[in-house]
Parts: sequence; structure tokens; C-alpha cells
Amino acid sequence: MSIVVTGATGKLGQLVIQALLKRTSASNIVAIIRNADKAAQLAALGIEVRLANYDDIESLYTALVGAEKLLLISSSEVGKRAVQHFNVIEAARQADVKHFVYTSLLHADRSPLALAEEHWLTEQALFKSGLTYTILRNGWYTENYTSGLKSALSQNVIIGATDEGQISSASRQDYAEAAAIVLTTFAHENKVYELAGDKAYTLTELACEASRQTGQNIVYFNMTEHDYREKLINMGTEPAVANLLSNSDAGAASGALFDDSGCLRQLLGRDTTPLSDCVRQGLL
Repeated sequence: MSIVVTGATGKLGQLVIQALLKRTSASNIVAIIRNADKAAQLAALGIEVRLANYDDIESLYTALVGAEKLLLISSSEVGKRAVQHFNVIEAARQADVKHFVYTSLLHADRSPLALAEEHWLTEQALFKSGLTYTILRNGWYTENYTSGLKSALSQNVIIGATDEGQISSASRQDYAEAAAIVLTTFAHENKVYELAGDKAYTLTELACEASRQTGQNIVYFNMTEHDYREKLINMGTEPAVANLLSNSDAGAASGALFDDSGCLRQLLGRDTTPLSDCVRQGLL
């Protein structure tokens, strides 16, 4: 069995590799990366490393030859994702990949988030490709919020534009483990999974949990989407990233990050990581 993972040195990719190594031999895993300087850490694990670029179909085809299963971790280049993903799909089709797994976005077919468009375009291309597929519609990563807790502590405030919207996030580790399970088990062919955390929370509740763990009085301050975007830019965030974050928060306010299907829990065979655990990790 040959399992190929793209973006293998990214945050999610590294966790997927670790999860796969618990379920199969390193000799069954192929890592696709763009930067040869990062190959050593993977090769040291006994994993074959192949170089490819999302913008180069020929390099992708060469990297995918012999692949039985492929995990396409969505590109980080927002605005270029759809075309890059189309290239991977075409290369996979030419290389006769048997099973194509893609990390999409929660409710990509109806989500109001700006991020959803390129994911939905990718899904449609997969549906039309003739490839056997599994779509992993990943919800929000809890780390998207908890990674900024240390900074929030200095001001005793968490800012955002989610209002009291419910956020069904899960840890990056949860999503990685789910991907590894799909890649190493069967009966997932041509299925779409809506993946999200078991227990939704608001950012007010996140602030309460951070307060409980630190002993500080941390509050959530809600802003308009526009004001939150401007605040992020003033704090040094790139405008494109500020647009993404503020738009996503506004979507959360209208329920775009909520899901109670329990699909992720069913795939994992366990509860998803509690918010308290993610907060504890974020405060380290």
C-alpha cells in the first residue's frame, strides 16, 4: 500500500504523518514537499520523500506514480488554491491514483465563508474527475483561537467578531488522526464527511475557560467585522489574512462554524479533544 501525503511538512501534514506511522509502516508512506531542505526529517523516519509543486502538473504526476491513496492537504495559497488543486486532481487522474482524499471546509457547499469557494470548486472538480474520492470537510481548528491566548493574557481580553456564534472546532490532532484513519481503512469511498468538534462554544466561553485556568479575569470583546479587520491590520496582520480572519469570525456569528453531526467522533471512535485541553496547551 502506497499512501502519498501532500504538504507533509506543514502543521497538519506533520500530524498526519505521525498518525499514519502509528497505523502503518513508514515504507508505505510517501511525502510530497516543495522544499528539499525539509526532506531530512522525513527521510530519517524511513519515509520516501518526493518533490513537487502545485503549479507544475508534470512534477505532480511524477510524484504520484505508483500511489494507491493520496491525501491532498489543501494549499495555503488562498486565491490560487482552486487552480493548484485542479492540477493535483489531473495529475492523480493521469497517474491512476486509486483513492483521492481531500481536506475541504465544513459545509463547503453552502458555507458563507469566503474560504469556501475554492474548496467547493475543488470538490466539484473531484466529483467530475472519475476518481474515487473522500472529502474531509474539516471544521475550524481550535488552535486558530488558542494560539493567541498568551497575547490575550497581556491585555486580559480576547477580541473577535463572532458575537455569540457557536464554534464547533476540534484540535488539529483530531483532524489529522481522522485523515490517517480514512487512509488506512476501507468503506470511505465516494463519501463526504462533515468533521467538527463534539461540544460547541462561544468566544465568551473560551474567555471564561482561559480565566479559569489562569486565575485572570479575561473577557471577550466583540467587534464588527470591519473594525476587527482594521484592528488586526493595525496589529501587524497581513491584509489578506486579516480579511480571512474577520470574514470567518463574521461567518461564525451566523452559525457557519457550527456542526453537531458527531461525524468526527464516529470516525475517531472517541470524543474529540475538549476545549479545556486545547486552552491548556495554548497557554504553555
